[in-house]
Amino acid sequence: MIGKVIRQKRKEKGISLSELSRMTGVSKSYLSYIERGLKKNPSIDVTKKIFRTLDLPITLLASLEEKKPFKEYHH
Repeated sequence: MIGKVIRQKRKEKGISLSELSRMTGVSKSYLSYIERGLKKNPSIDVTKKIFRTLDLPITLLASLEEKKPFKEYHH
């Protein structure tokens, strides 16, 4: 779920995985794993870096944990 939100926001901002990797210091492969749902629970530090870079509110994490439908996150 978190990966879908990250991918959607990244694409909305026109940022490639490579760019996001450079901006966050998180490897491109790890970001890809997160986006594809292969890594479902990245550390809070990694999540904060990604969210900060994409201008996503960290409070969104609580909503994601409640497993609300994905459409509710789209702005």
